[in-house]
Amino acid sequence: MKSKLDESKPIFLQIKEELEDAIMSEAIKTDERVPSTNEFAHFYKINPATAAKGINELVAEGILYKRRGVGMFVSDKAREIITGKRKESFYENFVLPLKEEAAKLHIETIELVEMLKKGESRS
Repeated sequence: MKSKLDESKPIFLQIKEELEDAIMSEAIKTDERVPSTNEFAHFYKINPATAAKGINELVAEGILYKRRGVGMFVSDKAREIITGKRKESFYENFVLPLKEEAAKLHIETIELVEMLKKGESRS
C-alpha cells in the first residue's frame, strides 16, 4: 500500500486505483485476497465506509469477488477488465486530443504515425 493518500482526488478512488495497479503489476494475483476495508481504514486512518466504496466499485466491475466470511479476491478476468478500461481512458484522454491538435496543425495521419515511430527510436 502507498504510504499515504493525497488530496488530489477522492480517497475511495485512490484505494480503487491502488488495487488496480497492484493487480496490473501482479503484486496481487488472481484469486488472491485483497486487504479488507478495515485493513485499509486502519492503515490510512480513514472511515471503513470510504474504503468499502472503492472496493465495492471493483466488485461491481467484476474485478474483485466476495467469498462470504473470508474477504474479497481478485477475479480471473481482473487484468483484462482493467486493461480494457485503461485503454478506453487512454484513447479518450490522449489519442482524441492528439488527433484534434494534429487536425488543427494539418498533420496527416501518416505524418502523425511517423512522428510516433520516431519517438520509439528514442526510448
